[in-house]
Amino acid sequence: MKTFHKGGVHPNDHKLNADAPAQILTYDGPLCIMVSQHLGAPSVPIVKRGDKVKRGQPLTENTAFVGSVVHAPVSGLIQNVSEAPDTGNFARPAIFIQPEGDESEDFIVDDPTLNREIRLSPGEIIERIKAMGIVGLGGACFPTHVKLSIPKDCKAEYLLINGVECEPFLIDDYRLMLDKPDEILVGIHILMKALSVQKAIIGIEANKPKAIALLKEKAAAYAGITVEALKMKYPQGAEKQLVKALTGREVPSGKLPVHAGCVIQNVGTCFAVYEAVQKHKPLTERLVTVTGPCVESPRNFWVKIGTPVSALVEACGGLPENTGKIVAGGPMMGKALPHLNLPVTKGLSALLLLPEEQAHRRAAEHCIRCGKCVEACPMGLEPYLLHAAVRNQRMDLCERHHITDCIECGCCQYTCPSFRPLLDTLRLGKSKVNQIIRNRNTPHQ
Repeated sequence: MKTFHKGGVHPNDHKLNADAPAQILTYDGPLCIMVSQHLGAPSVPIVKRGDKVKRGQPLTENTAFVGSVVHAPVSGLIQNVSEAPDTGNFARPAIFIQPEGDESEDFIVDDPTLNREIRLSPGEIIERIKAMGIVGLGGACFPTHVKLSIPKDCKAEYLLINGVECEPFLIDDYRLMLDKPDEILVGIHILMKALSVQKAIIGIEANKPKAIALLKEKAAAYAGITVEALKMKYPQGAEKQLVKALTGREVPSGKLPVHAGCVIQNVGTCFAVYEAVQKHKPLTERLVTVTGPCVESPRNFWVKIGTPVSALVEACGGLPENTGKIVAGGPMMGKALPHLNLPVTKGLSALLLLPEEQAHRRAAEHCIRCGKCVEACPMGLEPYLLHAAVRNQRMDLCERHHITDCIECGCCQYTCPSFRPLLDTLRLGKSKVNQIIRNRNTPHQ
């Protein structure tokens, strides 16, 4: 069975609500739409307090190439354009909408009938995806139209679809593959046309046999699309590891998958692309998993962007008394939330509620030079060395030892018997080195 061969770990997958069908979360209260929900240049609001908006109406604009926009998930009244806390509890620009009525933009097609006929040209597909605010739903929220705009010195040969979902507890991609397989496959064909590629490979880990069987059966009707079962291994869903597992190719240090002839999209992004191109629907809702050992009723919800995360927790029986931490995402790469007064964004795949006994780190001890972090690193780095270099402010050493290649997967910290905060330190060092590189490459007046 295929996989990548350098490093990696195998934590318990904890797929608690794998068999829970996705439900539509009903919430009629005010929504908070963060103005910028993507990686790239910030967006700018184009509505003001007192404006009436329709479902699907653009709320922001962005003229940058690496940029995206947000749309109204409901029709209603703009209560305010101000600020709201993000997942780091920093105040960021936000738009507040009070739902009123159920008016939508005329261009939106609400007919659920599957539409397999792709009428747009490659250029029109990319423009439609950009206009509908589609970003990568695998976590990074990188604007999808940018990924589809291949640099002149590169050629895309493969479209790789990430259905791996190797992070423990996460299950939204799995449910999407079971619930919307045909829409995903049409979305893949749309992306293939946009990229002018003839081959697409869907990678799914072996702990999802139902999804593998279903998509293999369905893919038989779609030219050029195949499904590969992958060995269970974290972080198989990381781009460079997925390229290696599915094609055997290596992505060079400091380069992107497209430099190895591959473009990668998440299955959730494929569904959003189908909705955007075939139904003219902006990205205004997404599938979110609410899970954890202490959750009374783990569930999967279709949620409007801007819904408070507290509404999802309440729909699963409320916040358990012994909750010690709430994580946006999974335990390996997720971010602990400061409180529940935060909105759902395009990048929120899951809420993980951890009990008190699992919510705290053990005290860090001295490094025993065991080398487990080196064995586990899928990028071939030396985390113990980089950790020491960052702590001693040796950014020159960090750069020389390729800290910018770190994918922040957490394998090093997961395997460390001394409980050292390797991931946190490497993230800090990577950020500092990237800033040094940017300053070096910026022309000075």
